[in-house]
Amino acid sequence: MVGAGLAGLTAARDLVLGGADVLLLEARERVGGRVEQISVDGSRPVQLGGEMIGQAHTAYLGLVEELGLTLDSTYTSVAGATTYDLTDGVRRSEEGYPFDTAEQRADYERVERLFGELVATVDPDDPWSHVDAARLDGMSWAGWLRSVDALTSTLRAVEAGALALAAGSSERTSLLSELRKAAAVGDEGFYSYDLWECFQVAEGSAEVALRMGAELGERVCYGAVATAISVSTGGCRVTLATGEDVRGEAVVCALPVSVLHDVVIDGVSPERLASLRAQRQAQAAKIVTVYDRSVWADLGANGLSEGEQLLASTWPQRDGVLSGLIPPERVAWLDATAAEHRLDALYAELGRMYGPDAARPAHSFLRMWATDPFTHGYATHWWPGDVLRVGPAHGTHEPPFYVCGSDQWVAGYMEGAVRTGRAAAAAALRSEAWAPA
Repeated sequence: MVGAGLAGLTAARDLVLGGADVLLLEARERVGGRVEQISVDGSRPVQLGGEMIGQAHTAYLGLVEELGLTLDSTYTSVAGATTYDLTDGVRRSEEGYPFDTAEQRADYERVERLFGELVATVDPDDPWSHVDAARLDGMSWAGWLRSVDALTSTLRAVEAGALALAAGSSERTSLLSELRKAAAVGDEGFYSYDLWECFQVAEGSAEVALRMGAELGERVCYGAVATAISVSTGGCRVTLATGEDVRGEAVVCALPVSVLHDVVIDGVSPERLASLRAQRQAQAAKIVTVYDRSVWADLGANGLSEGEQLLASTWPQRDGVLSGLIPPERVAWLDATAAEHRLDALYAELGRMYGPDAARPAHSFLRMWATDPFTHGYATHWWPGDVLRVGPAHGTHEPPFYVCGSDQWVAGYMEGAVRTGRAAAAAALRSEAWAPA
């Protein structure tokens, strides 16, 4: 197995429980991938990667229960106003995006209803079968908004929400992909927070990965950077950066697709390989700041924000802990800034939104996922045309080659990792191409 993020860990755990002999190769010196945590005061686990899940994330919730972990509520239960850091000033609202007029809000609600009607026509497991798939995929989300005569204020609100998730601009997102994402969780609108982000693991989301890593023990090999994968029914081989070859009867690949783009793969059909190569990841970064109290509450704010500056969103992780995302369209600005000045640029935005104390955190952590060699990105980004370009081979397996990962299906990236990890393990265990000892 290659990659000890949530997907790889979940697949490896299920394979071991199914009787397979597993070796899990991980490039880092830790498990978890984009799920990571640290303790700054011995009591509060601070999440530096993935944090939240929602009611629709049944695979992840099931795994949490299996591991004996517990759930807590997220920022969705925190009182206060949401902050909007717009180019024309900071505004706060307890009623969603701060439209200027009732007409603007009514237009947003009208367009969202139309979006929900389209969602109902899409099979989340087979979006390619949609009678209008080519047109829906070829059109950007923003392009569709204009086609239904959305007001400029609606376009602006949708774009702010899209970038807040750091999955890419609505101008560069396939409408079909966005419809499929909503259909996958039964969403009837643009993004229902209870479906997507109302729960967090009380012990810390990274504890899910850490517990699976502890269960696997010496089956995890750290510092193992894969450079090539060779697949054959007669035996598979993973070549490491050290030149060492690791051999086995099957390969389960759980690398992020942007990392996988740089791995040489032999023995997989051109159609399956082309599907993998056609996937993209959104380039993004995450900042976490820690304070002695929730400084945003001093202003009547709930810590949740959407912005048109570097920070596209913030949310309260726990009391005194604030998370934020820098989306693809802005992470290049941050990358172009000298490393020693990046935090200051982000502190300035936090100070503008939440007051001077917000610009002086006790601790801060910046994760540049876009340039991390073992990540090269964040969530899947589906450009117009990508759903058809990736095609129905997406998420499928060619025994003895199996693929899983958060990128493999859009349903929340931690849910996607667990869901596809379990599916890959189940497919491998029942495959006639090999059988566990």
